[in-house]
Amino acid sequence: MRVKNILFITADQWRAECLSTLGHLVQTPNLDALAAEGVLFKQHYANAVPCGPSRASLHTGMYLQNHRSGTNGTPLDARHTNWALESRAHGYDPALFGYTDTANDPRAFDPSHEFMKTYEGPLPGIKPVIMMGTYPDAWAEWLGQQGFEIPDPNWKFYTEKKPATEFEEGGRTAAPLAVPKELHDTYFMVDRTVEYIEKQSDTPWIVHLSLLRPHPPWVAPEPYNALYPPETLMDFNRQTDRDTEADLHPFVRTFLNKPYYGAPPDDKKTARLKASYYGLMTEVDHNLGRLFDYLKSSGQWNNTLIVFTSDHGEQIGDHWLIGKLGFFDESYRIPLIVRAPDAALTQGKVIDAFTENVDIMPTMLDWLGIDIPQQCDGKSLMPIVRHGEVPTNWRDEAHWEYDFRDVVDGEKMESDLGLTQHQCTLNVIRDEHYKYVHFTNLPPLFFDLKKDPGELINVAEDPAYLPKVLEYAQKMLSWRMNHDEQTLTHIALTEEGVVERPAERY
Repeated sequence: MRVKNILFITADQWRAECLSTLGHLVQTPNLDALAAEGVLFKQHYANAVPCGPSRASLHTGMYLQNHRSGTNGTPLDARHTNWALESRAHGYDPALFGYTDTANDPRAFDPSHEFMKTYEGPLPGIKPVIMMGTYPDAWAEWLGQQGFEIPDPNWKFYTEKKPATEFEEGGRTAAPLAVPKELHDTYFMVDRTVEYIEKQSDTPWIVHLSLLRPHPPWVAPEPYNALYPPETLMDFNRQTDRDTEADLHPFVRTFLNKPYYGAPPDDKKTARLKASYYGLMTEVDHNLGRLFDYLKSSGQWNNTLIVFTSDHGEQIGDHWLIGKLGFFDESYRIPLIVRAPDAALTQGKVIDAFTENVDIMPTMLDWLGIDIPQQCDGKSLMPIVRHGEVPTNWRDEAHWEYDFRDVVDGEKMESDLGLTQHQCTLNVIRDEHYKYVHFTNLPPLFFDLKKDPGELINVAEDPAYLPKVLEYAQKMLSWRMNHDEQTLTHIALTEEGVVERPAERY
């Protein structure tokens, strides 16, 4: 294949089950069609939350324990490479539409540089074409050109609604966004992406389209605000009340009472937010359909690798929580579809094996024929995508980490939990049957997922499970030892010079 392009799409905060091809009520016809032409990975997981640390793993192929960019704002060490730097070194010009939430290494910049005042900087090696984040400057400027008065601050374009009664106040649906769908940020970003690709002619291109939606604010434009009636969405995976949920673990109790993490006390409001969350997903799907149609009509569909995934999931009321945090599957299990034009024999394949976001960088580099750096903890998915079979040495569980330190305002939380700043961490190992959660200086959690798929009952102290708890604690230790940072460990300096022997991770 002469020209190889990559369209790497991330939709922010998208739960894995929210695809209609999986039987979910959220309608995603274009992603369903993409899955029918590609491979759908049903057990795909983020390696960290929130956005910054998760994307650090996504872009470097490294677990949090190695890249150490553990929170939004923790710098990503400049010594780590990433898929953009590697592809650029091989003649590509990777372009960004959206954001990578990269807190750049302050040792590489003057203290007055604009990147030193935000965690939303660009990934090293990528060319920002349209940058979008908390402040949607490019979109706001464009809306101003369409005759809209630009609010101060301009992020109010995300939140300002048409006059309407909200569901929890007696209305029938969630109030719609004031901006119409054909001017919304998702529509705007897809249009700019098409314009960019049109200019590339026969030049191979790599585009990272990083869409904000369905990330909050959960305010959808018409008609997406009314697609999913809130009264049908008041089912949540949780205990009967908050206090019972809090009894699960001190960590859960702390975050249930932490601002912006406890779900609204009114279930009607949570259902309204969920309705908008789902509506924003369908809006993303419809706009991706426009992008896919363009690639087909322009003759580029059959030389473009398409990767669709997310950075993390969302609690949306489950376990009485909102946002992304902790150890629950809702925050970490996310969609992954890979469509490779040179893999026709596996079209429509559904893979149940555990995959992780650290596998994305190796997959893209593998498809381009670029060597995968030794720093990568993940493995290429291309053998699975091309042949439909999982290699014999593939992982049989998923792993993730959560660094919940708060450098700026975390002293009270640390005091409440009896932790130091460095002890505000947890690690998870999760397979088909069990889930083990290890805290640095708090009691562990253990779930029997066959009996308790909702993760409601901690059996870590149940005598019948103690042998299993020990087994999984040992697995956790072995996993961490096996994945300690290894960038140079496969190299030896000898009398004959430098000797290299790359090592398998699994």
